[in-house]
Amino acid sequence: MARQLARGMGSFFKDCGCAKPTRCPHPYSIRFRDALGKQREESGYATQDDAIERLTQLYAEKKTTAPTVAAARRELGQLTVDEYAKQWRPRQRKMTDYSTGWHVDSSINVHIVPRLGSRKLNSVTPIVVERFLDEMEGDGVGRGNQVNIFRVLKTVLRDAYAKGAMADDPVKGVQEPEYVRGTVAIPSLAYVTKALAVADEDLALEIVMMAGCGLRNGEARAVNVNNIVAQDVYRVREQIHSNTLKPAKLKHRKTGEFREVPLPRSVRGAIERYVEKHGTTKDGYLLRGPGGYFTEGMERRRVKKLFADLPPEDGVGMYGFRHYFASNALGNGIPITDVAEWMGHKSIEETYRTYRHLMPGSITKAARILDAGLWQAA
Repeated sequence: MARQLARGMGSFFKDCGCAKPTRCPHPYSIRFRDALGKQREESGYATQDDAIERLTQLYAEKKTTAPTVAAARRELGQLTVDEYAKQWRPRQRKMTDYSTGWHVDSSINVHIVPRLGSRKLNSVTPIVVERFLDEMEGDGVGRGNQVNIFRVLKTVLRDAYAKGAMADDPVKGVQEPEYVRGTVAIPSLAYVTKALAVADEDLALEIVMMAGCGLRNGEARAVNVNNIVAQDVYRVREQIHSNTLKPAKLKHRKTGEFREVPLPRSVRGAIERYVEKHGTTKDGYLLRGPGGYFTEGMERRRVKKLFADLPPEDGVGMYGFRHYFASNALGNGIPITDVAEWMGHKSIEETYRTYRHLMPGSITKAARILDAGLWQAA
């Protein structure tokens, strides 16, 4: 049973099949065309008046939308995800650093376009997005990458939704992939010491900066004498970027921002010995290559040789030397808040998730310390 209202308003009905639908307890549904011209249905209205009130509201909203705007929205909705992503990307003016831009482009070109590129925007629904996530999982895309790719897709689709390409939020209710970081592999002091003896001088200096100061690989490749701002302080200003092979801003930092980390005497001594033997560039960089800077490719070849000559301990990779810094600091009672700042983490939650297992006795130790300032136990 359906009752037609004024032209363009739509209709309300019950599809329960009851002999007297106006008297049965089943809810009413409504059918209408939205501003994009797409036929839609809603249900759950208890009375005819409720259904008519909702249709009147929708009709008034549609009438206030100028025909040119509605036409523009319909035209936008006909674009494919690939076409819209190409329009969207140049508008991201805040995305000026190479790292963020490169990873966004990779998410779009390697993952989003091959799977969703030919689909029209107005046909993208939460179910479509869920299937996209299922495909990535089935293709073996890592959960960490899935999270970043989903965030890019969500940003693109939400931008299209805000401009009227879709009538409904295409990612509403879609849960972000869950990324659970596994326990990190940390080399022993004995292995670090052996690695420094086996590695060539360039890689050994990079390992020193990672294990001694907590620098990331790219930051260690950019080690610079001008960053020694005090006897025991090293200022981390930049990294040698893996893709551009040139100095770039720090991860999770704006251009020009830096962080300061402790500079142990042993690390300072290693820097001084390297400078005495090899000198620096005119800009103060210690490590260098044919193109001017010590690149990830140069590092990778040396790491491969190191691990061939000195097989790594279980699960340990080059990044494990940075993990050693955290282990050394936390194991010697340095507060995790300081460690998080020195390592340049985006938030202390990241530090805690990664290194919580290195502090198994922290609660027990705290209980013992607090007990000294409390009343005598019976």
